[in-house]
Amino acid sequence: MQHLMPFFREAGTGPGVVCMHSNASSSTQWRGLMECLAPKFRVLAPDSYGAGKSPAWPTDRPVSLHDEARLLEPIFALAGEPVALVGHSYGAAIALVAAVAQPHRVRALALYEPTLFALLDAEAPPPNATDGIRAAVARAGAALDAGDAARGAECFIDYWMGTGAWAHMPETRKGPIASSIANVRHWAGALLNEPTPLQAFAALRVPVLYMTGKNSPASSLGVARLLTSTLPHVEVVEFDALGHMGPITHPDVVNGAISRFLERN
Repeated sequence: MQHLMPFFREAGTGPGVVCMHSNASSSTQWRGLMECLAPKFRVLAPDSYGAGKSPAWPTDRPVSLHDEARLLEPIFALAGEPVALVGHSYGAAIALVAAVAQPHRVRALALYEPTLFALLDAEAPPPNATDGIRAAVARAGAALDAGDAARGAECFIDYWMGTGAWAHMPETRKGPIASSIANVRHWAGALLNEPTPLQAFAALRVPVLYMTGKNSPASSLGVARLLTSTLPHVEVVEFDALGHMGPITHPDVVNGAISRFLERN
């Protein structure tokens, strides 16, 4: 496989921290956290496939979460060992898969609602808690097929943030999201087809901060139910007023929790 180098942002010095962003986002979502952590940590925030300034999504094969982790391998190497991994949504799913693959190099995980939907399907086939995200992806894909990227983005964003969220979003943010939504079926494929079994996460003997939002959809909260009962050293924090996009809508609250956790671990 051709070696690719993802784009990444970097700040600070000290023990390594790698921050992985959500879908329809990029490393820019972690700028506030990077400022927060820079006095004590060396923080690297990469762009995943098709996001920000990283390589485009490969068109010659399906891309798995393991492929996403391999793309970030140079970033993990730069961060040094043992590294702390921070992730939100899709990025948190990548972080978990990377940690299971090479647990010896990870010292801690701070995760906001990893979207490992395959775990729910493995527990019980659909209909289940993944129904909502499957339907949102189908609607977004149909809009893309009709040439309406903005409508596709609306389907995706409103699923995660509530009906009307897209309509109220500043126009300056809509363009990049509408562009990235071209990958929505790829994201869903990676998350719904991830083969790592739930029990594999029981072997992660590192501290895990697992954050959820009380107002999040059934899909990501269903994954949380499974993982928080399986990860052996997990500290669960539920934010009362937040939803799935808490790290973006309320960064100060979430970044504070992450900072306090990493300072202890």
